[in-house]
Amino acid sequence: MTRAELTRQIKEKATQIGFTKAGVTSAAPFEETANQFEAWVASGAHGVMKWLERDHHKRRDVQNILPEAKSILSLALNYYTANDAKDNRDLKISRYAWGTDYHEIIPPMLRKLLAEIQKLVPNAEGRYYTDTGPLLEKPIAARAGIGWQGKHTNIITREVGSWVFLAEIILNIELEPDAPAEDMCGTCTRCLDACPTDALKPYEIDATRCISHLTIELKPEHKIPNELASKMEGWLYGCDICQDVCPWNRFAEPTHIAEFAPREENLLLTKDAIGQMDQEEFSRRFQKSPVKRTKLAGLKRNVNSDLVSRP
Repeated sequence: MTRAELTRQIKEKATQIGFTKAGVTSAAPFEETANQFEAWVASGAHGVMKWLERDHHKRRDVQNILPEAKSILSLALNYYTANDAKDNRDLKISRYAWGTDYHEIIPPMLRKLLAEIQKLVPNAEGRYYTDTGPLLEKPIAARAGIGWQGKHTNIITREVGSWVFLAEIILNIELEPDAPAEDMCGTCTRCLDACPTDALKPYEIDATRCISHLTIELKPEHKIPNELASKMEGWLYGCDICQDVCPWNRFAEPTHIAEFAPREENLLLTKDAIGQMDQEEFSRRFQKSPVKRTKLAGLKRNVNSDLVSRP
């Protein structure tokens, strides 16, 4: 089997398993993007995400993860689900957290795909990740042709916009690489202009000002600064503003993953309901949901800040 045919078959297996898009890049080091990432971390713009300070050598060169690495299979999974009522709610949850946590969905898909690859190439070895390992996921996706890293720093695909989760399989086999994605943001600045906390500059984010970082990453005992809390426009967990305004998301299509569908009771949360919520109800409502990450104390902290203020 030729390298091109093997690559075609692996991509076909990926879409059969359910991934929206698959691309390939070599395992060559990511020198330029690694330098940029390390400078961003050194500036403190990563906020409290201390794990980003570790394992720079692995992010720079995936052969420090899998010494025999030759290729990286980059994967995207569409999670878009429509909900026309979301803008009428006082408290909002980011779209990625409306249903089941993607960490519950994607790893089994990756395991299955790696098993299928090993059927095609019995001596194939791989390491797979979805936002859980020391990888430069977005630069990998861009170099593998999945999409380009937009001015809001999210990966944008031409096919379905930016509502995608990313995953990777590092492989010890030679595959046919795809051409890197072309940046199609042009002169558009809608995402930059829409961010209420001024967290964005072109292709760069200051996580310490980002609503997602403030509502998810800050530990419950940490207070959200008043200057930022008053600009949060009702976001209780995460934020979608920069993606909601992106013109490329007019191409969004509903996901086929049923587990990503909204849990309606969690889209209709009120300040009073959260104030009265106990641990038992929190655990029931947010079982296998990304929202469990903020813990009940974090959710109460979020709603008791000024984030319910609306413009």
